Amino acid sequence: MSRRCELTGKGPMVGNNSSHANNKTKRRYLPNLNDVTLQSESLKRGIKLRISAHALRSVDHRGGLDAYLAKAKDTDLSAAALKVKKEIAKALTAEA
Repeated sequence: MSRRCELTGKGPMVGNNSSHANNKTKRRYLPNLNDVTLQSESLKRGIKLRISAHALRSVDHRGGLDAYLAKAKDTDLSAAALKVKKEIAKALTAEA
Protein backbone atom coordinates (compact mmCIF):
# COMPACT_ATOMS: atom_id res chain seq x y z
CA MET A 1 0.00 0.00 0.00
CA SER A 2 1.54 3.32 -1.02
CA ARG A 3 1.97 6.08 1.51
CA ARG A 4 -0.04 8.59 -0.49
CA CYS A 5 -3.24 10.44 0.39
CA GLU A 6 -6.10 9.42 -1.90
CA LEU A 7 -7.67 12.89 -1.95
CA THR A 8 -4.80 15.39 -1.90
CA GLY A 9 -2.00 13.30 -3.39
CA LYS A 10 0.34 14.10 -0.49
CA GLY A 11 3.23 11.66 -0.27
CA PRO A 12 6.52 11.18 1.57
CA MET A 13 9.08 13.99 1.49
CA VAL A 14 12.84 13.74 1.93
CA GLY A 15 15.06 15.73 4.25
CA ASN A 16 17.94 15.49 6.66
CA ASN A 17 18.40 14.45 10.27
CA SER A 18 20.73 16.91 11.91
CA SER A 19 22.76 15.69 14.89
CA HIS A 20 24.13 17.82 17.72
CA ALA A 21 27.46 17.81 15.87
CA ASN A 22 25.56 19.00 12.76
CA ASN A 23 26.10 15.72 10.86
CA LYS A 24 23.46 15.23 8.17
CA THR A 25 21.82 11.90 7.33
CA LYS A 26 18.91 11.34 4.96
CA ARG A 27 15.42 10.69 6.33
CA ARG A 28 11.82 10.53 5.10
CA TYR A 29 8.93 12.65 6.33
CA LEU A 30 5.80 10.51 6.02
CA PRO A 31 2.28 11.97 5.74
CA ASN A 32 -0.15 11.41 8.62
CA LEU A 33 -2.44 8.87 6.89
CA ASN A 34 -5.63 7.50 8.43
CA ASP A 35 -8.10 4.86 7.25
CA VAL A 36 -11.51 6.51 7.38
CA THR A 37 -15.03 5.85 6.16
CA LEU A 38 -16.62 9.03 4.81
CA GLN A 39 -20.36 9.24 4.23
CA SER A 40 -21.61 10.34 0.82
CA GLU A 41 -24.98 12.10 0.95
CA SER A 42 -25.85 11.57 -2.71
CA LEU A 43 -24.82 7.88 -2.78
CA LYS A 44 -26.28 7.24 0.71
CA ARG A 45 -23.38 4.98 1.72
CA GLY A 46 -19.94 5.10 3.28
CA ILE A 47 -16.72 5.18 1.27
CA LYS A 48 -13.47 3.82 2.73
CA LEU A 49 -10.41 5.94 1.92
CA ARG A 50 -6.85 6.31 3.19
CA ILE A 51 -6.39 10.05 3.59
CA SER A 52 -4.14 12.47 5.46
CA ALA A 53 -5.31 14.32 8.58
CA HIS A 54 -5.08 17.56 6.59
CA ALA A 55 -7.43 16.16 3.92
CA LEU A 56 -9.89 15.06 6.61
CA ARG A 57 -10.02 18.63 7.94
CA SER A 58 -10.46 19.94 4.39
CA VAL A 59 -13.40 17.58 3.78
CA ASP A 60 -15.07 18.82 6.98
CA HIS A 61 -14.37 22.44 6.04
CA ARG A 62 -15.92 22.10 2.57
CA GLY A 63 -19.06 20.46 3.94
CA GLY A 64 -18.62 16.76 3.30
CA LEU A 65 -17.17 14.33 0.79
CA ASP A 66 -19.53 15.26 -2.05
CA ALA A 67 -18.65 18.96 -1.89
CA TYR A 68 -14.93 18.23 -1.57
CA LEU A 69 -14.83 15.91 -4.59
CA ALA A 70 -16.85 18.37 -6.69
CA LYS A 71 -14.07 20.97 -6.33
CA ALA A 72 -11.08 18.58 -6.31
CA LYS A 73 -8.73 18.34 -9.29
CA ASP A 74 -8.74 14.99 -11.08
CA THR A 75 -4.93 14.93 -11.13
CA ASP A 76 -4.71 14.91 -7.31
CA LEU A 77 -7.22 12.11 -6.77
CA SER A 78 -6.41 8.40 -6.70
CA ALA A 79 -8.14 5.97 -9.05
CA ALA A 80 -10.60 4.91 -6.33
CA ALA A 81 -11.44 8.52 -5.40
CA LEU A 82 -11.89 9.43 -9.07
CA LYS A 83 -14.33 6.55 -9.50
CA VAL A 84 -16.32 7.77 -6.48
CA LYS A 85 -16.30 11.33 -7.86
CA LYS A 86 -17.83 10.12 -11.13
CA GLU A 87 -20.46 8.06 -9.26
CA ILE A 88 -21.44 11.13 -7.21
CA ALA A 89 -21.66 13.33 -10.31
CA LYS A 90 -23.83 10.72 -12.02
CA ALA A 91 -26.11 10.44 -8.97
CA LEU A 92 -26.47 14.24 -8.76
CA THR A 93 -27.43 14.59 -12.43
CA ALA A 94 -29.96 11.76 -12.13
CA GLU A 95 -31.41 13.38 -9.01
CA ALA A 96 -31.86 16.81 -10.66
